[in-house]
Amino acid sequence: MTQPVALIVGGASGIGLATAHALAARGDHVVIADLNAEAAQQRAAELGDSASAVAADVTDEDSVAAAFAAAGAAGPLSTVVSCAGMSVIGAIPDIELAGWQATIDVCLTGTMLVIKHAARALQDGGSIVAISSLNGRQPGTAMAAYCSAKAGVNMLVQVAALELAARGIRVNAASPGLVDTPLVAGLAMVPGLTDEYLENTPLGRAGLPDDIADAVEFLTSPRAAWITGSAFDINGGAHLKRYPDVLGKVQALAEG
Repeated sequence: MTQPVALIVGGASGIGLATAHALAARGDHVVIADLNAEAAQQRAAELGDSASAVAADVTDEDSVAAAFAAAGAAGPLSTVVSCAGMSVIGAIPDIELAGWQATIDVCLTGTMLVIKHAARALQDGGSIVAISSLNGRQPGTAMAAYCSAKAGVNMLVQVAALELAARGIRVNAASPGLVDTPLVAGLAMVPGLTDEYLENTPLGRAGLPDDIADAVEFLTSPRAAWITGSAFDINGGAHLKRYPDVLGKVQALAEG
């Protein structure tokens, strides 16, 4: 039986790496694509024969296309997961255009490019999951770029689900809250910010990358065969309460 192939874009760390492990454990050959090509190679080597690696920059369409070509060379592509992300913090009157544009380029346009090439490369009946965010539905001060990008990802997923349904390709989003990953490591440097996140998370803890990876594995499995066009909140219930005042905490830190 031919081994199915899963391409994890942004798979060398955090949620992407946990997802690579989860999909390899179920029997997929995992192609780890990442801007950090060396880290991708190292993570693939740790997984052994069930993984390979390729460099990918989601802001460069040629690079994205090359990653899909490499995945296709490994076998029939059945799963694509888009994990690349970044964020800048700043109130709207102060935000630098370059930071705004970089966040949109990576989080929204990058996701679009991954879905575009996934639509071309996936076998009929395949599955796409984009990593979105609690911020795709819940606004936060100083988070305009990231919130806007992730809200766009959620709508992009819905459009893609409509367009690809005739081929049986399902498209969903996983929307984490606060998860212990390199992307959010800087939050711990702002006094009180992590505490406020947890105070507004009913289950009382930050997420782990495996919490998200387990959901992605489900969404890309036959067990989720009738699910498409959805954004799944995986945030310990944080969407039920309020988002922390990021701007207030950052300003208090600046004022010393």
